[in-house]
Amino acid sequence: MEKPANEAAPPTLRSISLPQWRSGIAAWLGWMFDGLDMHLYTLVAAPFVAELIHAADTTDPRVGRYASIIQGAFLLGWALGGGFFGRLGDRLGRARALSLTVLTYALFTGLGVFATEWWHLMIFRFLAALGIGGEWAVGASLLAETWPRTWRPWIAAVLQSGVNVGILGAVLASRLLAGSPPRYIFLVGVLPALLVFWIRRAVPEPEEWHAAKAKAHHREPRLRELFQGATRRITIWVVLVCAVSLTAHWAFMFWHQVQLRNLPEVLAMSPTERNKLAGTAMYLVIGSSIAGNFFAGWIARLIGYRAAIGVIFFAYFLAMLGSYALPLNHSQLLFCFPVIGFCQGAFGLFTMYLPPLFPTLLRTTGAGFCYNIGRVGAAFGTVFFGLFSKVGDHRLALFYAGFLFLPAALICYFLPRVKD
Repeated sequence: MEKPANEAAPPTLRSISLPQWRSGIAAWLGWMFDGLDMHLYTLVAAPFVAELIHAADTTDPRVGRYASIIQGAFLLGWALGGGFFGRLGDRLGRARALSLTVLTYALFTGLGVFATEWWHLMIFRFLAALGIGGEWAVGASLLAETWPRTWRPWIAAVLQSGVNVGILGAVLASRLLAGSPPRYIFLVGVLPALLVFWIRRAVPEPEEWHAAKAKAHHREPRLRELFQGATRRITIWVVLVCAVSLTAHWAFMFWHQVQLRNLPEVLAMSPTERNKLAGTAMYLVIGSSIAGNFFAGWIARLIGYRAAIGVIFFAYFLAMLGSYALPLNHSQLLFCFPVIGFCQGAFGLFTMYLPPLFPTLLRTTGAGFCYNIGRVGAAFGTVFFGLFSKVGDHRLALFYAGFLFLPAALICYFLPRVKD
């Protein structure tokens, strides 16, 4: 494994150069808008799909079925985008690939406003997800190659918090547009396109990437090298832990909104009141996850990445069990959501943990493939757990999904032990 060129950098803010700051800001903004475009759909999925299929209300069983298929297509696109743009990041450079990913998810999220059939929205979400999935690997590798190595757990927390801030922005947009047709929220997703112009002008490619390209003499590693030699074991175990944990995580992120909206006392509310309640729930989940990101970084500094991820996954299982083992009303669930959100800090650790596991010219390919291939499992899992749902009650889907965090925690034992 190559030794990062920035390993000896003094761990002070004054030691950070202007190019490093620009790389950090670009990655953070890319992740923030990533979170914005990622969650616009989950906030309006039930009412918008009901509108597209001409259902009487959101309790129509077709709403949950088609909404989960759309979300499954989104997660599948996320997985494919991670591999595709990850490859571009290794070939063309991190900053160039970052610009392409942002432009992709901004354009196709905005096009969601023109959907008139449920499958139109499915296609737009799939294409938007290609960019969102690619941005994860490219942004993570950009910072792993430019910022001091000893800061990685904290950088991971800050970067993941960018996603959380973007999600809170999506919630704010949902609140501001609560009285408008659901489709209008997708227009907000066009804003990230403005970031591309600044990235292309101000953000340089990492020196480590340039050095690796020069050393390779134009010989590009192939995807199959992820499954050869010592890299094969890393690839297999990382794919497994990501697939299992992300299936459970995205089952919650999608179905908790649908389940909350379909509680009997919530159905008696006006559409505006339901939208505001859904926004409040998302605020609680995402706001607490920001604190969880930094807690996860602190734990990783003490016991290492893989142990920290495993411990937090077990806590995630307990939180899901306590929230969905028994029927709870919306007021009780609002007390459970911050606990679940806090446990989501585990996913922030993957940001800085995964890229350095792979050689430089396979870094965005490896990190993007392994992390985002987990979304293929999550795509099918979102639809599969929907089969446990009853009309107006999706609690069982969430209850059973939570058990996946147990094998995810166990798999962490087989991951490489890395502590910066």
